[in-house]
Amino acid sequence: MPNNLAFLGRDMAVDLGTANTLVYVRGRGIVLNEPSVVALNTSTGKIVAVGIEAKQMIGRTPSNITAIRPLKDGVIADFEITERMLRYFIQKIHRRRHFAKPRIIVAVPSGITSVEHRAVKEAGYQAGARRVYIIEEPMAAAIGAGLPVHEPTGNMVVDIGGGTTEVAVISMGGIVTSQSIRVGGDELDQAIMTFVKKEYSLMIGERTAEELKMAIGSAYPTGSEEIHAEVRGRDLISGLPKTIVMSEADVRQAIEEPVTAIIDAVRTSLDKCPPELSGDIMDRGVAVTGGGALLRGLDDRLLHETGMPIHVADNALDSVAVGSGTCVENYERLHQVLVPERRR
Repeated sequence: MPNNLAFLGRDMAVDLGTANTLVYVRGRGIVLNEPSVVALNTSTGKIVAVGIEAKQMIGRTPSNITAIRPLKDGVIADFEITERMLRYFIQKIHRRRHFAKPRIIVAVPSGITSVEHRAVKEAGYQAGARRVYIIEEPMAAAIGAGLPVHEPTGNMVVDIGGGTTEVAVISMGGIVTSQSIRVGGDELDQAIMTFVKKEYSLMIGERTAEELKMAIGSAYPTGSEEIHAEVRGRDLISGLPKTIVMSEADVRQAIEEPVTAIIDAVRTSLDKCPPELSGDIMDRGVAVTGGGALLRGLDDRLLHETGMPIHVADNALDSVAVGSGTCVENYERLHQVLVPERRR
């Protein structure tokens, strides 16, 4: 991009996630990492808060304010709010530049339809972008995790996000086989909420379930002593607030079903993989990225179930943003990994 046009707004990459939105600006790295939540005043239609402030309001708002998560299962569920959220983030980064019109690369799940593709592009243009390019999340995650995607060897990446889990085998700068399932961190939270409701007759909110998952959640017995945590919620029988103590094993039992779904997706992808590439993956191992990669014992569980070497990426939470950002930095070299424009 010529320097005399740089004032029109720097190029940026956006990882529009179900849980968090990350923005990478060319030359500056990741400049924004906020939850994808918007708090809206329903009586006036004005946005009250976006990002971290809005997330703290989930489940704690008065009747005229609602905290909305505009992305569900990795795709846009509420178009208008997504567009307003994107515009807010773009203007937060390009302060004082009302005419900032950057080129944007947006990461989307690999299994989405052309309608959902168009919705993402449209939201980008409405939010003030000059051009919107699309990259598939597993591709971005692989680049961000530092895998040699352009070489003719098999690289397998498992990206466990908030709304979707993407499993893909990548070779020569393209996706050979990919599997996208709508199970992710949110499903784990839901499973914990359901389990606590069934076993202890206690209602807990999404945020409590998420904190519990992060504190004592695990996918495989860790071998060290069991950790316990206090959980506060509303007792369904008496209707009063109540505290219970849950162990690591309880949470493991609660999230068993979604974790099994993720492992099945990995197995299915290995099953569809061409034999030459299977050998490469056996050598190189499987890279796990995304917020779900931070679940304790998940690498051991995958190793136990598939027998493949498992590597959790160092920057698991932001590898998709880093990968998309690398495409922004080296646009000429990496533009072939972007999803081509569909002919009108």
